[in-house]
Amino acid sequence: MAMGRGNQRQQGLWVATADLPHTAAHPFYRRLGELLDEHGFDEFAEQRCEKFYAARMGRPSLAPGSCFHCLLIGDLEGIDSERGIAWRLADSISLRRFLTIELDESTPDHSTISRSRRLIDVETHREVFTWVLRLLAKQGLLKAGTIAVDATTLEANAARRPIVRRDSGEAYEEFLRGLAAKSGIETPTRQQLAKLDKKRKNKGSNKDWTNPHDRDAKITKMKDGRTHLAHKAEHAVDLETGALLALTVQGADLGDTATVAETISAASEQAAAVAQDPEANEQLSPPGLQEVVADKGYHSNGVLRDLKVLEMRSYISEPGRGRRNWCGKRLQQQAVYGNRRRMRGKRGKRLSRLRGERAERSFAHLYETGRMRRTHLRSHENILKRLLLHGDAFNLSLLLRKELGAGTPRGLSEAKKASGWLREAVKPPFSARRTLWFWLGPRLGNGSFRLDSPLGFLRLARAA
Repeated sequence: MAMGRGNQRQQGLWVATADLPHTAAHPFYRRLGELLDEHGFDEFAEQRCEKFYAARMGRPSLAPGSCFHCLLIGDLEGIDSERGIAWRLADSISLRRFLTIELDESTPDHSTISRSRRLIDVETHREVFTWVLRLLAKQGLLKAGTIAVDATTLEANAARRPIVRRDSGEAYEEFLRGLAAKSGIETPTRQQLAKLDKKRKNKGSNKDWTNPHDRDAKITKMKDGRTHLAHKAEHAVDLETGALLALTVQGADLGDTATVAETISAASEQAAAVAQDPEANEQLSPPGLQEVVADKGYHSNGVLRDLKVLEMRSYISEPGRGRRNWCGKRLQQQAVYGNRRRMRGKRGKRLSRLRGERAERSFAHLYETGRMRRTHLRSHENILKRLLLHGDAFNLSLLLRKELGAGTPRGLSEAKKASGWLREAVKPPFSARRTLWFWLGPRLGNGSFRLDSPLGFLRLARAA
């Protein structure tokens, strides 16, 4: 061995596989892997993705099941980019075991994950989403009788600075300089351009401007008040179980009344696809999709009329509009009055409260803890692929929450810590006395109370 400083060591020329370290796998990922293997997820994914295999030998690819596993980890670990997923895989032995990657094998890099995701089309991602829904239905975690529809905005991976005119392709600053020249300012300064731009109306219209790098991104106001290029994600959630039944990505400049039809149609298609499995169909609601619950942003004559024609009961909050003229609108009037009557009943109020709880929960898991509030992808097709996989992780978390008591790895760790504290705090026969004394004694200054006698314990309880 060559001489050197003490912190320098000569690396071994080879290491036997039997000598590599073996650690206990994470219980959450171990159970998730067992659950997917029990129902043949890898075989299903390979069968559906067989059409994407190259006819001739090329670069070694990532197995379809492993690709979907990698993207599931993005939601469960709260990682927003595929590069971050690749880094996390390289650092974790538990995730290697979840992907069945040996320690002497290299984990997939971000370009392999991204290439595999782009190669697999949206329809295959929808089939995987349906497969997970069938798994939920077999466990009694999907009914698909009453759904809640809600939408949110996602910040696009595009900036407003490089936007161009749709008709001429002219940049924004060039357009302002042209306006300044027409108004008599030959060499305008930036302050003059800003002042000229401030006085214009409809200066951020999506009909006139677009981002050349992401045509699907639209200029809109975010929930925090900022104006940004964004996309709109709309969810259909099963109100009885909280499962995510359908998910669509649409233009952020479209109103809720213009996008709800596509989301309800996607939910109906998913429910029909799940019902094709006889075992899953037994657990679904017998009448099928019958009720739609939404907030007042979805209330309009057209939406209520269409739901009435489809024989679906609506529970949509009605905004204050004063007296209305129903001349020549008999069908719309019946739909609006029927919805108003249902919303005033006990069931309507209960469903409205439930909508606020379970629809917002899916947003929190996918876009806050799942870190998809700002997307790193462009075009609705790519974003929808990633969101469908996040929806799969959200639905699988319902199964794991039923079995393990937690739906995420972090949630399982926190639950174990809490249960360990309770086991230490509640020990017979005098654990309740010790716990009460520990918390209330210093706060109340009752050092003279003796907890080893029933009278002292009663006096402390009265003082608390």
